[in-house]
Amino acid sequence: MSRETGSEPGGPAIRLGISSCLLGEKVRFDGGHKQDLFLIQTLGCFVEWVPVCPEVEIGLGTPRESLRLVGSPESPRLVAPKSGSDHTTAMRSWARVRLEELAALNLHGYVLKKDSPSCGLYRVRVYGEKGMPARTGQGIFARELVSRLPLLPVEEEGRLHDMRLRENFVERIFAYYRWRRMVEGDATAAGLVRFHTAHKLTVMAHSPRHQQEMGRLVAQAGSRSRKIVVTAYGDLLMDALRVLATPKKHASVLHHLMGYLKKALSRPEKAELLVLIDDYRHGMVPLVVPLTLLQHHFRRHPVPDWVHQQIYLNPYPKELMLRNHV
Repeated sequence: MSRETGSEPGGPAIRLGISSCLLGEKVRFDGGHKQDLFLIQTLGCFVEWVPVCPEVEIGLGTPRESLRLVGSPESPRLVAPKSGSDHTTAMRSWARVRLEELAALNLHGYVLKKDSPSCGLYRVRVYGEKGMPARTGQGIFARELVSRLPLLPVEEEGRLHDMRLRENFVERIFAYYRWRRMVEGDATAAGLVRFHTAHKLTVMAHSPRHQQEMGRLVAQAGSRSRKIVVTAYGDLLMDALRVLATPKKHASVLHHLMGYLKKALSRPEKAELLVLIDDYRHGMVPLVVPLTLLQHHFRRHPVPDWVHQQIYLNPYPKELMLRNHV
């Protein structure tokens, strides 16, 4: 595996579904778009986009009458309020077919347009009987997407302006990519052990509880059904990574890594590193600062191969510079 990206050079592309308007396609109800420069110019350098516009793909034109969700948040209808046209059945029927096509493409993530009655993932307006909206809904297509592909990293573009959420989403994309590669190419007990070993500290930074449970599961890999163990491990992995990593948990991982240098570093070097880790934990420097110094020492001193294998050190391309902001 490449330590730069955590993916194998020459492997298949990291493929993400995306609401077409976010790529600048003029498919919105008003004939416009919602181009997102981070997605196009930054993340787009490392992924292949699969654009989807549910409303256009069910046959609605551009421009078109706006749509809204009406009824209960659990099972709303997709309605054009001016004409009264109900597109719920058409959207659900199309979504189920389209999602089978998308599943066959082996997507590694999906970015949805916020607030959209078809694509919004969180807090979409749902209009009740009295015509008053409440932000309690989920877009019709978005609901079908997360139901059909429950492990897939999915996020709204609006939430990606929060740097912690952005870093978390990108980390999940690359982890899911590596997981799918392992499942498709080396889903043996030994392969699972290698994968778990490389991701141990990554998971620890999100959820130590999950990390311990995953370790117990890997220990059973040789004595239980391989399919059951691999499936359960994948569920735990993606569930763990949905838990946001915190400065406190990152600091714990940094201290763990520092332990492999305790005999190699001088007293001043140890003090410098401890100060930087503490500064990071208190929000005075970003994560990249103590990590850079740690990796400097790893290059200077012999440490176990286990340390160099840790995906935690390089979970995605450094050019994204996400750890400069968390």
